[in-house]
Amino acid sequence: MGIFRKKSIQDLINQAEKKDVTLKKELGAFDLSMLGIGAIVGTGIFVLTGVAAAEHAGPALILSFILSGLVCIFAALCYAEFASTVPVSGSAYTYSYATFGEFIAWILGWDLILEYGFASASVASGWSGYFQGLLAGFGIHFPKAISSAFNPANGTYVDVPAIFITFVITFLLTRGVKHSARFNATMVIIKLTVVIIFLAVGAWYVKPDNWTPFMPFGFSGVASGAATAFYAYIGFDAVSTAAEEVKNPQRNMPIGIIASLVVCTILYVAVSAVLTGIVPYQLLDVKNPVSFALSYIHQDWAAGFISLGAIAGITTVLTVMVYGQTRLFYAISRDGLLPKVFSKVDKKKQTPVVNSWITCLLVSIFSGLIPLGKLAELTNIGTLFAFMSVSIGILYLRKTQGAPKRGFRVPFVPWIPLIAFLSCGYLVLQLPALTWISFFIWLIIGLVIYFSYGRKHSVLN
Repeated sequence: MGIFRKKSIQDLINQAEKKDVTLKKELGAFDLSMLGIGAIVGTGIFVLTGVAAAEHAGPALILSFILSGLVCIFAALCYAEFASTVPVSGSAYTYSYATFGEFIAWILGWDLILEYGFASASVASGWSGYFQGLLAGFGIHFPKAISSAFNPANGTYVDVPAIFITFVITFLLTRGVKHSARFNATMVIIKLTVVIIFLAVGAWYVKPDNWTPFMPFGFSGVASGAATAFYAYIGFDAVSTAAEEVKNPQRNMPIGIIASLVVCTILYVAVSAVLTGIVPYQLLDVKNPVSFALSYIHQDWAAGFISLGAIAGITTVLTVMVYGQTRLFYAISRDGLLPKVFSKVDKKKQTPVVNSWITCLLVSIFSGLIPLGKLAELTNIGTLFAFMSVSIGILYLRKTQGAPKRGFRVPFVPWIPLIAFLSCGYLVLQLPALTWISFFIWLIIGLVIYFSYGRKHSVLN
């Protein structure tokens, strides 16, 4: 028994329903699709496309996005079955508790804390950069000392705009999930409009000559482009952290997860085709490739819109990441592996208010003080790990529980879960050694916390 004790699926569902104050069920399929698109279309499309084209894939970035998208769709099908079978907060952490037992669930939960925490921090930093760029256009400048993360050599000590946006988002999240979903949907519509403006304006300036050579770095470039572009798809798993706040999760969770992924893959492929068609790929190594491309074709009026869309885009990513982090803390704490304060739900607002403010402080410290050069890779390794465990978890679930009677089923089992597992494994191996070392240090800290606190306080104990 010990560290591999499990919770049955029925126990997990009963536990979610029996608390005196539960999370409020208010979300439908549209809200979930918007949450997914909110989490996926952001930093990836507005920031990463340029670097991935210039350094890794060239015009074949289109193939990189298709490759990452396929890997994610296979993993998403596995998520969709789990989310409709086990409609409980906590995403991959909760699913592993039902399939592999407490110890593996804790490792995964700890790994997801890394993913959401660092993703939130790096996104808040990106928001700060775009926001300061927009203000600079009006001649407003922040004092240098408070404009960026701690780097005395550069004269910067704390990134105040990054901390500010984290507090604003947290305030919104504590108001209740419906308020947050409405705000998120408005921002998603703004950013989708901006992406469509870019495609509509840019399509007229595409020069097919820019697409040759199509694959300047060979297939290995396409593969490492896919490993980088993968960061752009992180977020659909955040949809599954909302499970307990969804009306009719058996139907709505799979629709939300799969619809958001399909829409985003189509957008990414279209944007990378137009981007590399307008600007020779060698010139795209910039922080704001989309607005840079519009300035390149002298459409400066549209470049301003893009900055606005990028801010809206990055705001929704931050909203969903902080939301995912709080629901993850909530689920782990409810199982006793973290202190009970994280699973306290406010009676009136039906949201975990204290947990949200603790999360806000942690993200503020990371985003305000730590320069975030390597965080995309750390976030990637955390996510790929989670995807691999969910994919294998489906095989285990089918073996012990059989195919689900209702809700969504992954087609072609065992092939799709196996393809998802192997393709995520392939992308993990493309990540640099330093990322692996940082990841192992994080895991060791997690093991110390589990054996000194979690194991003793576990509800199953």
